[in-house]
Amino acid sequence: MRCSKMSSFIVMDIVRDAQKYKDAIHFEVGQPDLPPSLKVKKAMHKAINENKFSYTESLGLLELREKIAKDYKRKYGLKIDTEQVFLTPGTSGAFLVAYSLTLKSSAKLGLSDPSYPCYKNFAHMMDIEPVFMSIDKKDSFELHVDDLKGKNLDALQISSPSNPTGNIYKKENLKELIEYCDEQNISFISDELYHGLTYDKEASCALEFSKNVYVINGFSKYYCVPGNRLGWIIVPKNKLKEAEKLCQNLFICAPTLSQYGALEAFDGEYQKSVKDEFQKRRDFLYEELSKIFEIDAAPEGAFYIWANVSKYCDDSFIFAKELLENIHVAATPGIDFGMNGTNKYIRFAYTRSIEHLKIGVERIRDYLGITS
Repeated sequence: MRCSKMSSFIVMDIVRDAQKYKDAIHFEVGQPDLPPSLKVKKAMHKAINENKFSYTESLGLLELREKIAKDYKRKYGLKIDTEQVFLTPGTSGAFLVAYSLTLKSSAKLGLSDPSYPCYKNFAHMMDIEPVFMSIDKKDSFELHVDDLKGKNLDALQISSPSNPTGNIYKKENLKELIEYCDEQNISFISDELYHGLTYDKEASCALEFSKNVYVINGFSKYYCVPGNRLGWIIVPKNKLKEAEKLCQNLFICAPTLSQYGALEAFDGEYQKSVKDEFQKRRDFLYEELSKIFEIDAAPEGAFYIWANVSKYCDDSFIFAKELLENIHVAATPGIDFGMNGTNKYIRFAYTRSIEHLKIGVERIRDYLGITS
């Protein structure tokens, strides 16, 4: 194991330091401030009252896995067998399962730069080599088949909608990537945690193009229960027994009360209100920050804006510290997400009310001396 190569998240230091200021404005945290559906709360209370504290089977509650499979039919027209759905402790547990199923020691995992930092940290922990491929505004922050050629990858992981840029992979490009990986015997892992939080166009599910892919999702973002630590992974049918053994040994089962609560998470009316609220926040913050910073990618999904701050400072870490210390505005330096020019960027999360975001924008404008 190469745990020494794992990096800590600067954002967690920002979160900790922001607690010093009672009037702090929070753009840093990638978790929704909205509560889950009332139905989820009632389901958890019911489970508590019925003393449902025991382990579930390692795959997770059958009834919940059936509901997830039905949701794929409803959203994407896909037939997913219930036995392919494995519930995990957050998507972090799903990443561990996916990597264990697809990669051996010293294998190569392809990742975009920038990308979510846990990917590379899990790779280092498991003695897997992360292979970074740079993406930027010229390619709409998407990897393409040409990026993969000559890399000798064993697996590729993408996220769509993406953290930190909020872009959605174009359907045709996603199809080409998956077909290439199938042809080259490269395992394809798709992080689809922000599906549902899409605004200008829908995100395609990787399972639309191949039965061999690994699809990861969870209840933390769209369903507004990040602290319940409940995710899932859909695995190919030829990996079912191996996946079950992994779940048994890695975590026994996902949190039981969280699973009972999630039985009521597929509340369409409430989920529409969640999406609508985040779209309003996106529209407001994107318009306002575009007047201050260069925004290379219009955020199409998730709840992040990837802002180029280089006309004010050539080191986003220093810039983020200045914002926090001087005007009590907390945001995430881009260097958390890679090395590809990320020192020029800050990630702003629109996970608080518009009133809260508005105060932060006004403080930034005043601090930078912007009058119009």
